[in-house]
Parts: sequence; structure tokens; C-alpha cells
Amino acid sequence: MKSYLPLIIGMMAVTYIPRLLPLITLSDRPIHPRIKRFLLYIPYTALSALIVRGIMQSGNIGIPITLLGIGVAGMVAWFKGGMVLSVLTAIGTTFVLFVIL
Repeated sequence: MKSYLPLIIGMMAVTYIPRLLPLITLSDRPIHPRIKRFLLYIPYTALSALIVRGIMQSGNIGIPITLLGIGVAGMVAWFKGGMVLSVLTAIGTTFVLFVIL
């Protein structure tokens, strides 16, 4: 292939159209509050799935240290509510436990 520009434009169109169609067709319709609440949780769920998968495959740290880091992150997120704080606390906890053990 001499130029990747048609390929890039085609991939852009294929990914943009499914995002644009619901926006155009559903923008004037009201969304039920239960569906709206469900949709608000999707980014957090996707991020947590990626983080947990990445943590579990992070190398030779060990399962107990990994689970303790996840547990500390869950408790900080539950009581303090901040995503950045919980991630940083989990990283710090995992690092300290890795150095100690």
C-alpha cells in the first residue's frame, strides 16, 4: 500500500459513525433515570476492569501483595471517594509491601 491515508480515513469513519448515530437519533428523547444512572457507571467499571487486569498481570510481585493493594485501593475509594487517591494509595501500598516482603 503506497499511502495509509485512505486506510486511516476509512477506520475513522467506521468508528465515528456508530458514535454519531445514537447522538443524532437520541438527543431529543429523554432518558429514563435508571438507564442514565446505569450509563454513569460504565466508565468506572471499564477503568476498574483494566486496572485489576493490569495489576494481576504486573509481574512477579505475588498474589497476596497484589490483593492487599487492591483491597487498600477499594477501602480508600469507598471511604474517601477519590479515584486518584485510591490508585496512588494502592501503588504506594504495593511498593511498600514489595520492599518489606
